[in-house]
Amino acid sequence: MVMNYIWDLLIQAEEEGFLTKDIYFHLAKIYSPYMELSPQLLNSQAIEQHVEVNPYYRYFDIFKDLFHPDHTTDEAFRDALLDIILHFLAEIDRMQGLNKKEYYIRFMLRDIEANVFGKLVRDKIKSFSKKEQEIIALNMLRLYQTGEALYLIKDTLKNIFRNCFIYVKSEENDELLLYIHQKKTIENINKVQLIQEIFLPIGFQMEVYWQYHFGIIDVEETMKLDRIALY
Repeated sequence: MVMNYIWDLLIQAEEEGFLTKDIYFHLAKIYSPYMELSPQLLNSQAIEQHVEVNPYYRYFDIFKDLFHPDHTTDEAFRDALLDIILHFLAEIDRMQGLNKKEYYIRFMLRDIEANVFGKLVRDKIKSFSKKEQEIIALNMLRLYQTGEALYLIKDTLKNIFRNCFIYVKSEENDELLLYIHQKKTIENINKVQLIQEIFLPIGFQMEVYWQYHFGIIDVEETMKLDRIALY
C-alpha cells in the first residue's frame, strides 16, 4: 500500500522504531497535485527521515503565502515553520482517527511511563515494539474489566511470542510451564519478566524454557536427542 498522507508516514515510522521528532518535512521541489507525499520512488515503503511534501494538497489556505515566489528571504525559518506545522497537523489527523479504546491504550502507556505500575514495568516496557506495547496496554485494560489473569497471561504471551506453548501444572502448586521457541536474550527476558509482573496470578509460579522443549512421553517432537530441556 502506498503511503499518501503525513499521518500515515508517521505511524509507519513509529512502528519501525523512529521517533516522530526525527522525521523532517520539506517542501517538495517537484510534486503531484494529487498526492501529499512526494517520494522519489512512488511505490517505496522505506522510511526516510527527510520527507518531501506537497503542503497544498490539503492545506492550501494555511501554506499558500509561506513559499510565495516573491519571498526570497528567511528560507531556513520558513522551512522550519513548515516542518513544525505539518507535525502539528499530523497529530490532529491521528487524534481524529482514534476511537475510545485507542485513547485508553494511550492513557495506560502514559501511566506506565509515569511509573504508576512500578519501576520494573516502566523500564522493561522499552524492550517491546510500539505494537507490542499496545498489546500489553490493551490486555491490562481487559484485566481491570474481567479479572481473568490466567487467560490474559496466556493471550499476552501468545501475541508477543508467536511460537510459544503454555502448560498449566496444578498437582501440588499452581504452576505454569512456558516454552518459547526463541533464544534467551536480554530483550526476551525483559519481556517475560514484565508479563509475569502484570499478569501472573497471585500464588502461581512460572517456569520458562527457551529454544529447546522439555521432553513429553509419546510426543516425538519433544524427545529428540540434544534438543531436550530437563524438567
